Amino acid sequence: MTLRNFRSIEVCDVALGPLTFLVGPNGSGKSNFLDALRLITDALRTSLDQAIRNRGGVDKIVRRAVDKPDRFEIRIDFELPGHKAGHFSISIAARAFGDFTVEEEECCVGEARYHVREGTVLVKPFEVAPPASNDRLYLVNASGLPEFRPLFDALSNMGFYNLNPHELRALQAPDKGEILARDGSNLPSVLKRLSSQDDGTIQQRIEEYLRAIVPGLISVMSSHVGHMESLSFIQRFDVTSSGSHAGSFPAISMSDGTLRALGILVALFQTRFEPRIQLVGIEEPEIALHPAAAGVLRDALRDASQDAQVIVTSHSPELLDDPSIRGDEILSVASEQGRSIIAPVDAETRSALKERLYTAGELLKANQLAPDRQAVPRSDQLKLWEHDT
Repeated sequence: MTLRNFRSIEVCDVALGPLTFLVGPNGSGKSNFLDALRLITDALRTSLDQAIRNRGGVDKIVRRAVDKPDRFEIRIDFELPGHKAGHFSISIAARAFGDFTVEEEECCVGEARYHVREGTVLVKPFEVAPPASNDRLYLVNASGLPEFRPLFDALSNMGFYNLNPHELRALQAPDKGEILARDGSNLPSVLKRLSSQDDGTIQQRIEEYLRAIVPGLISVMSSHVGHMESLSFIQRFDVTSSGSHAGSFPAISMSDGTLRALGILVALFQTRFEPRIQLVGIEEPEIALHPAAAGVLRDALRDASQDAQVIVTSHSPELLDDPSIRGDEILSVASEQGRSIIAPVDAETRSALKERLYTAGELLKANQLAPDRQAVPRSDQLKLWEHDT
């Protein structure tokens, strides 16, 4: 992932593993990093114009600085299933009165390639190529070509989550339940879809993790309230010498922690079904959870990372307090004079974690998870483009 002048991030060039922890204090820029990926997804699912307007306009996205940059740039390097590697790069320039233009867009998937500049296709993916526009991403047009469709599907189906317990409690209109909404608002529909696939194995896995967090939980399911959908939790209560009783409790009766835990687990394990979700980003999953649940959450994150890349933002020592978390799984985020610094931890810290002298949580408590300044490139060192045009 390579960024230049995106929100608070002046420069960023980092590798993402199967499981990546973005670690830093509030306001350091962790969410901005995830938002660069989410902007790509939003632009492909809806339109670039809507994705930018939903963020307050292009002027709110381009980094504010003394040197007054007028564009932001994003590059994603990837390897698709089948080992086809490539990259996708865009440069979005601000214009007068809040307008914007796609200054450049470049994509390579294996041998297939295109390059667009301000609405003109300079390098065509094929001899007869779809037309380009300077206010839309060309990948939408190129997705009709079999070489670029897998990339379009991968980038448009990334999932990013900042779950809202209020939405999880509310009655929801049914939908197809294909991808969990960012705030979790269609959770009943997604859970119903998961329970109907793979003989319910994934729902059982979700409930297994949830039982380790919520004592007495038996199961959770989607339920109908008139023409709307909600959640029902089956839970044991009144344990006595003569046995225990179980009852059904609506979502409105459940705690924020329980609802968020369920939403996180569904976000993670929905990746095992179509549409294939190859990357999941979750913001501060530990919020509203008891510290004792951190180990369960950590196990679920690692379990899910076997099927999709998982990126987690956190400033929780409890979540990171485990010797299984390696130095190369941590990206440290710090803020200096309003500028976000994102980089791996330094070699000494990685060595201490590898030798298990400390856990990442212990180092975070001691303020020893700072980004390695030597790993932060200069702006003119960033490799955003391959073209020579």
